[in-house]
Amino acid sequence: MKKFWLAVAMLFAVSAVCLAADTKVEAPADCKHCGMNRTQFAQSRMVVTYQDGSTGTCSINCVVVDMKANKGKEVKSFQVGDYDSKKLIDAKTATWVIGGKKKGVMTPVAKWAFAEKSGAEKFIKTTGGKLATFDDVLKATEKELADQDKPKGHSGHKM
Repeated sequence: MKKFWLAVAMLFAVSAVCLAADTKVEAPADCKHCGMNRTQFAQSRMVVTYQDGSTGTCSINCVVVDMKANKGKEVKSFQVGDYDSKKLIDAKTATWVIGGKKKGVMTPVAKWAFAEKSGAEKFIKTTGGKLATFDDVLKATEKELADQDKPKGHSGHKM
């Protein structure tokens, strides 16, 4: 009988950990640009705050899309989900990693933010990538999106 109650207690403990790991994030629930669930992608979600309000997105890519749509608006702050804790941190002071084997969110080249440089370095050791600043990440994202928007022509051969 003790084994039964021990199994029940362990089941409750595991359930509590799973529920805590899936705690909802700040509104909105879904990214307004792509519809992705921001709780599911808490480790990459972002909040950009303008003078007249905030927008929550799933990733740096959707932040750049939002900034293009709000061109001319002054940005007060950028926050991003810390890859390790999933808590919002200042995106400008975060240590970023570009690239690596772990698939990114809304991008062919992953971009992850870390509250601690040691977390970023540990990530790079296991998955690859390189250290970057927020400005590096913004420029890389803007370039990726611009390249995606370019018309796909033929290879230049004449027929």
